[in-house]
Amino acid sequence: MTSLVRSPTALGDALRRARRAAGLTQAELGRRTQLRQATISGIENGEGATLDTLFAVLTALQLDLELGPRRDTGPALDELF
Repeated sequence: MTSLVRSPTALGDALRRARRAAGLTQAELGRRTQLRQATISGIENGEGATLDTLFAVLTALQLDLELGPRRDTGPALDELF
């Protein structure tokens, strides 16, 4: 599964899909990560999370985080202002 993520909401959606593909409930993922189910729900709904929390979830779902340059999707910032 590869997902392009550019917002907290998109990250939450991608993590929800990965959790469901792994056959886990939010509570089960919470137990694996020692996080509350409400925390998992919040992440999946685009709420903020610490990097430690995010990496715990990624590890439990056997996912990697890759960074790359953003493709040109429109005018440059200096052209807008």
